[in-house]
Amino acid sequence: MSAVQFEIFTSAFCGPCHHARAAVTEAVRLIPGATMVEHDVVHEAHLAESLDIRSTPTVLVRGADGAEVFRAAGAPTVPQVLAAAGRALDA
Repeated sequence: MSAVQFEIFTSAFCGPCHHARAAVTEAVRLIPGATMVEHDVVHEAHLAESLDIRSTPTVLVRGADGAEVFRAAGAPTVPQVLAAAGRALDA
């Protein structure tokens, strides 16, 4: 696993999901080794349920050990995503 992994839970008709995806994509571009995985809650309902995802978009930030260090429901800004990544790097 990379130093920082972002997981985005989205749905097809979610306007704010586009903003969340753009913010995380920019963070991944700025952070060496960062990765992003996107999950569609319709196609991966079991995963979303197991992680207690209740709305879209939801962004999870995981550290190198895979532990969740941050969770944001709604569309975070690039500075918020970068701050969350800092937590992952410190973990």
